Amino acid sequence: MTIRFDRPVSHAARAARLIASFALVLCGVTLIGHRFAPLETPYFVLLLLISAGCAILAVALALVGLAQLWQSAAIGGVSAVKALVYAALPLAILGFGAERYWTRPHIYEISTDLGDPPEWLATPDARQLWLPPRHLVTQQEREAQFDAYPALISRRYEGAADRVLEAVRKVARDDHITIVKAEGAEVADPHGNAKPKRRTRRQVVSPVQDDGATVADVPDVVPVPTPRPLRDGVAELIRQNTDVTLQGETRTRIFGLPCDMLIRIREEAETTLVDVRVASRYGQDDLGVSADMADSFLKALDAELLGIAGS
Repeated sequence: MTIRFDRPVSHAARAARLIASFALVLCGVTLIGHRFAPLETPYFVLLLLISAGCAILAVALALVGLAQLWQSAAIGGVSAVKALVYAALPLAILGFGAERYWTRPHIYEISTDLGDPPEWLATPDARQLWLPPRHLVTQQEREAQFDAYPALISRRYEGAADRVLEAVRKVARDDHITIVKAEGAEVADPHGNAKPKRRTRRQVVSPVQDDGATVADVPDVVPVPTPRPLRDGVAELIRQNTDVTLQGETRTRIFGLPCDMLIRIREEAETTLVDVRVASRYGQDDLGVSADMADSFLKALDAELLGIAGS
């Protein structure tokens, strides 16, 4: 007589696989929807938290399934392992965010000039939805920024203001920073694509002279020698000793988190001072995103102006 042993089935392992699959799909769709589609950041954060919560539940059920496999050889070991694999991405994102939350100061913007941060040309405004309302940055938060990011300080260059402005715009284009507003000089075209207008010559026919001859091709404007202006009106900036301020917006490369950036160019004596201010558009805590973005921009600017940077 043949004896057949029926192995029990681990329903926890199968449930873990289904829940982990849902968490992975939700996480992937949320990432794509926020990076390449108009999914607002508050909903993005909420959906990621839901995905991570489902992943935590799936891991707990998978551990139960593995325990049943060890104790009673219950069917479901493969499902439990698949659940752990599927839950890896949502849990990795949650762990990354938690690590940054506990190791970074709880601020949503940074500035290289803590005493006199650049003023926004247009104050960033975004619907916070379920996120808590924003508050003005306090002096304690500025001090916390300095303690956490002591290398984020103003940059001083020995080059002329027009060269620094050109380098700033080039770095902004390379970093996919869209300049939305500019002030301080003749910077109507933020991308520096303005072309000078050509002067035209027109035919002017003078009254008939005594011998019947006429005078043609007479210029309508008599040229007067003037000093050659620097690019983008920086010559006027230098004479008036004012600042050039560029305000832009950008997104992080992977998660697509929106940020606003302010770049101030100030000429002092024989040097040019550059300050940046970066603010996350949503939430009270940017998890260090603003500092990373400012640091990346300043390092690229230093490389662009290599050889003329000063302390």
